[in-house]
This record gives sequence, structure tokens and C-alpha cells, in this order.
Amino acid sequence: MRPMYENSGCSTVIIGKNVSATGHVLVAHSEDDPNCYIQTHLVPRIKHQSGETITFSDGTAVIPQVEETYALYWSELRSLNGMPFADGFFNEWGVSVVSNGCNGCKSPVPLPVSGGLGYGLRRLIAERARSAREGVEIAAALLDQFGYRSARAYTISDRDEAWVLQVVAGHNYVAQRVGDDEILYIPNWYTIRQVDFSDVGHKRFYWSKDLVAFAMEHGYYTPAKVEDFSDFDFADAYQDPKGFTGTNISRNDLAWPALVGGAVPQRTFSVKAERTYTRAELMDFLRLHARNKEEGRSPHFFDFNCGICWTTTVESSVIEFAEDPALTCIWRTTCRPCSSPFIPWYMGLTAIPQGYESIEHAAALASHFLVGESELRPDSRMAFWDFHTLQNVREMNLAFAPEVVEEGLAQLEEEWAFTKAAVDEAYRRLVPQSPTAARALLTDYTAAQAQKARRWAHDTAQTILTKNDAINVEPYLS
Repeated sequence: MRPMYENSGCSTVIIGKNVSATGHVLVAHSEDDPNCYIQTHLVPRIKHQSGETITFSDGTAVIPQVEETYALYWSELRSLNGMPFADGFFNEWGVSVVSNGCNGCKSPVPLPVSGGLGYGLRRLIAERARSAREGVEIAAALLDQFGYRSARAYTISDRDEAWVLQVVAGHNYVAQRVGDDEILYIPNWYTIRQVDFSDVGHKRFYWSKDLVAFAMEHGYYTPAKVEDFSDFDFADAYQDPKGFTGTNISRNDLAWPALVGGAVPQRTFSVKAERTYTRAELMDFLRLHARNKEEGRSPHFFDFNCGICWTTTVESSVIEFAEDPALTCIWRTTCRPCSSPFIPWYMGLTAIPQGYESIEHAAALASHFLVGESELRPDSRMAFWDFHTLQNVREMNLAFAPEVVEEGLAQLEEEWAFTKAAVDEAYRRLVPQSPTAARALLTDYTAAQAQKARRWAHDTAQTILTKNDAINVEPYLS
């Protein structure tokens, strides 16, 4: 029997700024990776020595370092099974990078002679880009020079623009900008279809120089008319059929009706939105479970056909961009969103809340692909295990636990929606007088809510266990 997690996958939603309730881009993302431990880091600006290089343990490409790398927030997945490819980043300029794997990339070429890039690509974008567009340009230059070792879709966003960069093994890639009035959903397959090769000014597209020639050489694409590439379809050309897994199909078929009210063809890049979307709606979306077809089974049970929130979800987030990058708020869960609240994490924070970071950022980077078994053992000092315990307790008590959890989640998130507005206003008043004090305000608020969420998770798990004990004992007392 194949492992049940084989086809697990992430989900990404992008809302263009004109159809976002905030007037800025909205990004929702779930990380679906089994048997992972998650922690967060703040990485400062770092000046580098002339001639310094950087390499990553998942590849051998030796990359010249830039003079200075930007400060960033780093959500790190640590695991023993190769899943650490799934990290997310947000930098001081307000640029975010998240990703989806792309199952079934067609590319018969061996790895690039340089060793190629893998995990490091997203980090290099976050360290070097001052806008989403610049992030795409940086990625394109790196891919041209060093190539890539895998297949992946990157979402590179700032407050005004969101780009999807889809990469195949070797040196080929294409990037498309999401329209300001569009909505997009990505499971783990390629979604960029037609490429406008007349867009030499790169208003909406970037592409590798051999994108079409390589596809033609290897029989992936034959133009209907000689020298006319208007019918070139990137996803059709480079997507191997084995990428059409059941989990991708079921998530696609669940996602689009929830977002736009009706079915959308598979591998659609985006659709024009007919209304505006809110952060709260995207949080609800990330909590969707697959529909249960078995009569008598709890609607809270995780169906084998993957939902948006599923057994492998280790983190979910909604990025609510703001004019000031410090006020950008990543509403994030630790573990599955059906059992964890979306905690408001301001990107202007200057310290990670206690219990959300086990080792500091430099040590984490050095050991990212060398995780020891001891790190994945329960540790009461770390917040991850409070949320992990609650989600397990919830799943063992489906008769009543989901309702208990949902009530608590609603109360916390309603409170935070109210208090965050006041914190935003206080920050704006304070920052002209004392930027340091303003950042301290955001740091203290984030820390307080992170600890409140952690206490709630611990107490709720205990409440459920106590109620379960009472239910089991009651027949013997009557």
C-alpha cells in the first residue's frame, strides 16, 4: 500500500488588489507536509565580504553573494523526510515568497552542470528583492545562470503585485502577473497556460529564452503554424500526466466553487473576480475539509480525498499587506487551521514570541537539511506541541470536540480583528515620533496574542479530555 501522504499538497489563493477589501493584494497559503516541525525566525540585514559565495545543502551551485542581504521573517519547516523545501519568507521591503510543488514535470535533461538551485531560490529572492517584480527578475537571472533541480510554482507578492513563477528542472521557467481584478487558485500543478511572447516589456510575462525551443526539441509541443507560437501552452507542454493526482483534482474541484460559486476548468490560471474578498473569507477557505460521501461519518472527519485543510497541513496563513511593510500582518496558524487560530503576526516585530523559535536563525540555516530526530519529539517549551496536541485531541473526539474548538477560534479571531485595528492606528500615530517605540508596540502585541493562542490551545485540549473522561465514566455511575 502506498503511503497516504504521497500526494498531499499545498494550496495558494491570490486576490488582486482591486478586488481585495484592503485595496492591496491578499495571499492565502497552506503548507501541506507530513511529519514536520515548524518554527519562525527573524533574520537581520547582513553585510557580506567581497568575493563571498553561498551554497545550499540541497544542491551544489556556488552563488556569488551580494554586498548586503535584506532583513526577513522566515517560517521554517524542519523534518527528516525532505520536506524542508516548503519554507515561506517575508522581507523588510514587503515582499513575500511561498510555493507549491508541481507534480510530474516533464524534463529529460540531467541536473544542470552547475548543480542548480533548489531550496535556495526562494531565500535568495527574499534576501535581495525590493518588490515582487524585482523578485521575478532576480529569480530569472539565477535560473538562467544556474538552472533548477526540481519543479515548483512560486508566488512572489508585494502590496501591489503578485506574480506566479513556475519552474521546471533545467533552465526553463515562465512567470505571469496576476491581474488586479483577478483571483487565482493553485494546487500542486502548473497553471500558466498561454504566454504572450509579444510582451517584451514584461508587463505580465517573463520566460526563459529556450522555453519553446526546448519543448519542440523534446516533442512536448508542435506549433500548428510554422514560426507561430501563439498556441503554445506551458502547462500542457511541461506537465506530465502523473501530476494529475487525485488530491490535486479534488482540491481544485473543492476550491473554485468555494471561491467563485461555480466550477472552473482544471489548470485555470485565474478568473476575473465579480466581487471583493476579505481576509476573513480566505481564513474560512483554508479551513475547508473535503466533502464526505460516507453516510454516518462526521463532517469533521478527514476524507482521504484531500481538502484544503487536511491531515498533512502544518501551517496556514493569510498575508494582509499594508502600505507600511511593518503593518503587514501574516495571520498564521501553527498546525491545521481547523484546530488552530489565525494569530496576527505583524511583520514589524523585532523579536519572535517565546516558544515559537527553538534555535536561532544562523544555526537553523546551517542545519536545515540535517535535522536530528530529537527535534521532532514533543517539547512542552515549544508552542508547536500545544497546537499539535489539540489537533490530535480534536480528531479523537469528533462527537463534540470540533464545536468546542470552533467556538474558541471564532472568539479569538473576532477579538483580534477588533484590537488589531486599534493597534494599527496607534502605530501610525507613534511612528513619526519614535519608530523604535512603534515597532515595540507591534512586537508586544504579536507576542501577547501568540501566548494567548498557545494558552487557549493547551486549555482547550484539557477541556476536551476532561469532557471525554466524563462521558466514558458516566455509564458506570448511573
